[in-house]
Amino acid sequence: MRIHLIDGTFELYRAHFSPRPGHTGPNGEDFKASVGVARNMLSLLDDADEKVTHLAIAFDNPIVSFRNRLFDGYKTDEGVPPELRSQFDLVEMTCRALGIVVWSMDEHEADDGMATGARRWRDEVEQVRILSPDKDLGQCLVGTKVVQVDRIRRKEMTAESAQTLRGISVSLIPDFLALVGDTADGIPGVPGFGEKTTSTLLAHFGGLDAIPDDPAKWPPGVRRAPALAAALASSRAAAQLYRRLATLVEDVPLKESLADLEWKGAQRGPWEAWCAAVKAPDLLERPRRFQ
Repeated sequence: MRIHLIDGTFELYRAHFSPRPGHTGPNGEDFKASVGVARNMLSLLDDADEKVTHLAIAFDNPIVSFRNRLFDGYKTDEGVPPELRSQFDLVEMTCRALGIVVWSMDEHEADDGMATGARRWRDEVEQVRILSPDKDLGQCLVGTKVVQVDRIRRKEMTAESAQTLRGISVSLIPDFLALVGDTADGIPGVPGFGEKTTSTLLAHFGGLDAIPDDPAKWPPGVRRAPALAAALASSRAAAQLYRRLATLVEDVPLKESLADLEWKGAQRGPWEAWCAAVKAPDLLERPRRFQ
């Protein structure tokens, strides 16, 4: 048995900004994102290679969490197109009608939900497959037991391939993001720190806290070492906060059991009502199974 944990927020944005033609409802409403997610989920459920049996999809709804109380610059709903923001509730209804377990995050984020699911059930199943290209989720990878799948590029990442890519253990991804920054999440990082230098320092010292202020103790070949060391020394407390922001929570109080994640088919009544509400009659019989 494998579990598929899906980054619903990513799927929603992906569908909204895709080159696929728009989709309007009976009264001219913009439903492109929700209908796009429905099509993508139906495709996943029909994917013979993925062989989906147990799955859940996590959404940021709204795009705020406990991290916003820790840092004012953390990501929010600001700048989200209104036609997309208006579908946050609708897309959850979409997925529930398809019979998919939905984790609607409020205090936590979608990534925290997926991290919790991966940690909770990884020892009970053959494999946990996290469907998202988000680099934050790399910290959840465990051998080939918990892997990350980018369905757009058809790439699968294991802990080993992630370490090869960045040159550091996946456990150091929060340290890496603390120094380099993550513009998608509003984490500024430490000025001057690029990916190559950061990987070199973390691989050598084993973590953010172990990097000395004295650049003379740094490994040879680090460019602009004195300036970078000074920047880190003056921003160390901020960097430690950024690391906390980038560290995923693995104990979100999810109510479902592993058995609850089993896909038993779309819910006939809710699915028919959804298809009528968004004016998508072509999707009425698309689910291969109904409860």
